[in-house]
Amino acid sequence: MLRKSERLIFEKPTLKDFERYYEIHSDPETNLYNPYGPMKFDRAKVLFQEILDHWEEHEFGIWKIMENSNPHNIIGFGGLSIKTYVSNVRLNLGYRFDTNVWGKGYATELAKDAIQYGFNDLGKDEIYAIVRPKNKPSIKVLEKCNMNHIGYLDDFPGLEHTLIYKISNN
Repeated sequence: MLRKSERLIFEKPTLKDFERYYEIHSDPETNLYNPYGPMKFDRAKVLFQEILDHWEEHEFGIWKIMENSNPHNIIGFGGLSIKTYVSNVRLNLGYRFDTNVWGKGYATELAKDAIQYGFNDLGKDEIYAIVRPKNKPSIKVLEKCNMNHIGYLDDFPGLEHTLIYKISNN
């Protein structure tokens, strides 16, 4: 499955993309707001396999992301996936980009495309996203995509509650 936006290519990942997934997700800079910190190798293997399994089960999921101008270099991973927020199952928007491409508007471009894909291609009525309260850049991305803050998730005891955002197709 291949999709393109103005500047980006979105494609279903394969097992050979794991190394790049791990590079991006184990970078301390990409995990500044993640209470778990940089992803460890064993955890990355499990989560990457879950991404591949999600594609097999649902026929959509987290894409590998490349620039149209450099289609052989993965710059991030993101898209839509089924995620459980404590006990509620949601269609979740998520992403993580290599720090080398931060500040170019790619997260917003991905998010807008993923939302349209969720509504138009998947026929979904609601899309959610969760973000840590201090992650101002990601909060701005969600707000640029017309997602609204609708509540909190107490998913890390002793820490500020995670923010829940939502957009409806209406």
